[in-house]
Amino acid sequence: MSEVLLKGVRPYGEGDGVDVLVADGVIAEIGAPGAVAAPGSAEVVEAEGQVLLPGLVDLHTHLREPGREDTETVESGSRAAALGGYTAVFAMANTDPVADNSLVTGHVWRLGQEVGLVDVYPVGAVTVGLKGERLAEMGTMATSEAGVRVFSDDGLCVADPLVMRRALEYSTALGVVVAQHAEEPRLTDGAQANEGERASRLGYVGWPSSAEESIVARDCILARHAGARLHICHVSTTGTVDVLTWAKELGIDVTAEVTPHHLLLTDERLETYDPVNKVNPPLRAERDVDRLRQALAEGVLDCVATDHAPHAEQDKCSEWSAARPGMLGLQTALSIVVETMVRPGLLDWRGVARVMSERPSEIARLPDQGRPLAEGEPANLVLVDPDAEWTVRGPELASIAHNTPFEGMRLPAVVTATLLRGRITAREGKID
Repeated sequence: MSEVLLKGVRPYGEGDGVDVLVADGVIAEIGAPGAVAAPGSAEVVEAEGQVLLPGLVDLHTHLREPGREDTETVESGSRAAALGGYTAVFAMANTDPVADNSLVTGHVWRLGQEVGLVDVYPVGAVTVGLKGERLAEMGTMATSEAGVRVFSDDGLCVADPLVMRRALEYSTALGVVVAQHAEEPRLTDGAQANEGERASRLGYVGWPSSAEESIVARDCILARHAGARLHICHVSTTGTVDVLTWAKELGIDVTAEVTPHHLLLTDERLETYDPVNKVNPPLRAERDVDRLRQALAEGVLDCVATDHAPHAEQDKCSEWSAARPGMLGLQTALSIVVETMVRPGLLDWRGVARVMSERPSEIARLPDQGRPLAEGEPANLVLVDPDAEWTVRGPELASIAHNTPFEGMRLPAVVTATLLRGRITAREGKID
């Protein structure tokens, strides 16, 4: 395998610069500048002052393959992920056909292996066809070559409490985690935007926060009785943070994620009537955004997950009620976390590593991702220029779709290189 010498980097953004030698897929040596003896064949990366972090891990990515390759493929999504600093992503099950069996999850796994830019882990459906009625082949998927370790009907809620209870009970024997899209469907029928004064004034059907909070509370109780691990997808409300705080104080084994867009954007975006801002769960009020940021800093929310959701132009450029919900996220996530969490002083770079790499890896039980920056550890890494800025342009992103709500924004922090097991997969905005 090739050797790479990273010169002058600052692990976790701390202390003076050091040289890091990567060889045979691991961090071989860390030393003072000029003190690390690299083989003559080693590729030298001049990175003075840049931040070195463990490669980012995304628990919530929609790669759309199989079924909607017009919007994203495993290859195009892997490119976006590598350019965004990710070394592992979890591909959600709401494909066509649904990833509710080992044939589909195995197909996604093999595609990821063939592309080889990031580790692509398929998420298995909890129920057959995402219909919420009958458990999918969780055991077969968990023991297949793909080794499925996260199960979710994301896009839809497992609304039936008995089905959810059975899934949680079954998950304990498999050592997997069930990730819930928390949305009581009877409370969101026809809903289009965050319930409140703004939605009423603009003519949107309101989406109550209680639709999310009630499912989270219910599932925490079910997980407690099952002794299971529960993960809550895309938390968006102050009330959900309150429920999670209560559940964690009781010792319930629940973790939760927040998306970059819910850390930055508010329902003020509704004023434009632009469907690029339509997402599930909806953009919430400023008070919710503030609480989500604090909860992430305090550890009540465990990690950041993109909910990267590419859509074709015809599925977004329509009237609001007909538009599909979802936003791109893989290439903008790190910058938005820096903007919302690092710049205000809520997290330092070690905190960024915690919420974007270490905790996601722990939740999914990945043995070689999110590891410490230390000699002998796997060289799944990302280099970031903390002082650089860039402007988001949808057509310039690697995804096939262009539906980014951050179009034209000037964002901080630029990923300069991503390494997967010691091999550079992306550098300076291009796939290596």
